[in-house]
Amino acid sequence: MLQRYHYLIILAVILVSCSDESTKFRIGVSQCSDDIWRDKQNAELRMGAYFHGNVELKFAAAYDSDERQVQQIDSLVNDGIDLLIVAPNQVKTISPAIDRAYDKGIPVIVFERKTSSQKYTAFISADNYEMGHVMGEYITSQIGGKGNVLEIMGLGGSSPAIERHNGFMDAIRKAPGINVAGSLQGDWTEQTAYKITKSWIARHKDAHIDLVFGANDRTAMGARRAIQESSGKEPGKRLPLFCGIDGLPGPNGGIRLVCDSLLDASYIYPTHGDQIINLAVSILEGKPYKKETMMMSALVTRDNAKVVRMQSEELMRQADRLDQLHRKADAYLHKLDTQRVVNWLSFSTITLLLIIIILFYLYHLRNIALQRERIVNTLWNMKPEYAQEEQTETKAEDTTGESPVTENEPAAVSVFITRFKEVIEARLKDSNVSVEDLAADMNLSRVQLYRKVKSITGSSPIELLRTARLNRAYQLLLTTDKSISEVAYAVGFTAPSYFTKCFKEVYGMLPGDVKK
Repeated sequence: MLQRYHYLIILAVILVSCSDESTKFRIGVSQCSDDIWRDKQNAELRMGAYFHGNVELKFAAAYDSDERQVQQIDSLVNDGIDLLIVAPNQVKTISPAIDRAYDKGIPVIVFERKTSSQKYTAFISADNYEMGHVMGEYITSQIGGKGNVLEIMGLGGSSPAIERHNGFMDAIRKAPGINVAGSLQGDWTEQTAYKITKSWIARHKDAHIDLVFGANDRTAMGARRAIQESSGKEPGKRLPLFCGIDGLPGPNGGIRLVCDSLLDASYIYPTHGDQIINLAVSILEGKPYKKETMMMSALVTRDNAKVVRMQSEELMRQADRLDQLHRKADAYLHKLDTQRVVNWLSFSTITLLLIIIILFYLYHLRNIALQRERIVNTLWNMKPEYAQEEQTETKAEDTTGESPVTENEPAAVSVFITRFKEVIEARLKDSNVSVEDLAADMNLSRVQLYRKVKSITGSSPIELLRTARLNRAYQLLLTTDKSISEVAYAVGFTAPSYFTKCFKEVYGMLPGDVKK
């Protein structure tokens, strides 16, 4: 549908570029390093600047050097920028340069990493402590509350590394059966993680590790490579599980690594460059804004990675198309007498056209974002969606005489969902299983199970059972030589025709297409 509007978008971008009436804001962006996470964020920053039309961006990357980043910030300030966007390499060492910019009256947006100073205009990031804590709880559930865990930390002195470590350790302490065999100091890079893990293995040759937690996906993969090389010398030795944080889309991103079973789990660390640009423009134009903004994030595991990957790749395709359109518009500008175009169209026509195009595109992106958010929240965030008054009504209506399930704290919900998944997995092949059977396995009544599952996920127990069967069927079609009928019966469908119908409704293709 978006292609129908390509011509209009090109024309709109041309007209915005031609107009000399809007104020040109010069924004400096100081990145602490250069990696795929920041490449994605920089692309989103540029995309956000396209929409505003009155923004010029100046990028600088410090490549993990404190001294280089201080010099770059001072240089951007001397170049006369109107606002500074900065991700500090370390908490204390970069603060003086940021303070100098702030003291000169330049608004400062600190993103992703904190400083040791309060001299900033706004801060925007995801909750790194929460990420580490949720990963700690997930890891605890994956290894059954006991075992040996090896942690590869991020860059020492950087706030994300500190907060992810603290959240992880606080969660792990609740499981006395888990031993943290080591917390190795990394620097976010895969190569460093590989070296320090290899060195640790050499010093602890008899150590058995059940799971490795990396402060980001690259450190987890570096540790995986080191342990895999070591295990190659011991035939039959099983590799531990590996978990990381970032959950990026794309060929080398964490979502693909989870899909390919190289990582057991990752955690989406949102980039949201477009949101940062919107915040910057609001500050520069004197509009209301929040001083502290925490962005949403989500856990990615093998069960939901394929769904998240499809949604993420669709968003990337849309962004790439828009970037191509902007490049075409720039090339077209060189061939036109821009002043004649501006005189040809009145200001009111330009304004109306821009409003229509921007509203349409934002609506399109919002639909995609909402669809992805619903899927992720339903499958993995597992946070109750009903209001307090609905809980009261549920209790009033429960006339079964049994104690209602009211444990909706995050830890209780996590335990409940983990147990329910185990029950579903155990009953997957049973075509005659009913809600009563699932409830009995959970030691609940049918009404209790239905209400609890519905309130947490928005879906019924049978709907989740069918989803689990279709996911398992997809895996069997990809990895085995079983026929479609064999797969259908193996996952609990009583008729291959009904299995084919359900499969097409969910995946948009026939089971046979997967094998092709």
